[in-house]
Amino acid sequence: MIVLLTGASGFLGRAVASELVAGGHDVRTLQRRPSEVDGVTDILGSITDPLVVERAIDGAHGVVHLAAKVSLAGRAEDFRTVNVAGTRSMLDAAERAGVARFVQVSSPSVAHAGSALAGVGAAPADPRRARGEYARTKAEGELIALARDSAEMNVVAIRPHLVWGPGDTQLTARIVDRARRRRLPLLNGGTALIDSTYVDNAATAISAALSRTPEAHGKAYVVTNGEPRPVGDLLAGICLAAGVRPPRWSIPAGLGRAAGSMIERVWAIRPGADEPPMTRFLAEQLSTAHWFDQRETRRALAWSPAVSIDEGLRRLAASYSR
Repeated sequence: MIVLLTGASGFLGRAVASELVAGGHDVRTLQRRPSEVDGVTDILGSITDPLVVERAIDGAHGVVHLAAKVSLAGRAEDFRTVNVAGTRSMLDAAERAGVARFVQVSSPSVAHAGSALAGVGAAPADPRRARGEYARTKAEGELIALARDSAEMNVVAIRPHLVWGPGDTQLTARIVDRARRRRLPLLNGGTALIDSTYVDNAATAISAALSRTPEAHGKAYVVTNGEPRPVGDLLAGICLAAGVRPPRWSIPAGLGRAAGSMIERVWAIRPGADEPPMTRFLAEQLSTAHWFDQRETRRALAWSPAVSIDEGLRRLAASYSR
């Protein structure tokens, strides 16, 4: 297929682009800066520019829409411009171009209202209860995308959960940096059971979704390694792979949430240069269980993860040693 992939300059986007090329597709990418992926045709621009989107999508058979504004803080209108209006623009252009398959890359946070998620499937996206502007706007974007599912354009939503691995400058690098500076606390001892996804597995799942869109369309699927672990164990594994002492100090979850709420209010008035050290959403993620039943995902996508968490940590350690 001729496939348009948005957001290929990011960590997961590059992995998806490489996977699609390896699968024999003719891959175009649309993002603000070069993807640096061999075998793709880069089109530079924004998904919020209708003319650029129209040009990029012309003649495509499938779209994988991964581009998004991802942050723990920021102006609500900035998130809406990219995650809601940008998604709508992509869908409009895809329908006009006669695209047959559309994969919306979403997030499990669209259905997380702060309480534990233990062994559940992909609950409906809920913008009213989702935590933070990122989750709320991604929830809106997912609902808009799935509402466009039709016989002419099959739409499927994929929610990769906590993607990590070598080269990750977001989750992995920030965990390591904060642990190195002794600014990474455990909440309630780090005992909450969580799922995560090694980057190669997320990429193969998204590629599988494109192939299986006619069979799986109209629904959302959470993608994980299917290996729930205490959050403290996962953080320790990532830190040890990087040669950094794992976090040892713990604070009560309630204190973490209160501190996160306070920091959010301060950040809204006077934002810092980087991500806030804590938000209420982050505190909830670190202190509540969130792991998912993967049976429906694996059946619908005819997919299973090839890289275990332990193997992923070995690869991460090798990348740091280099």
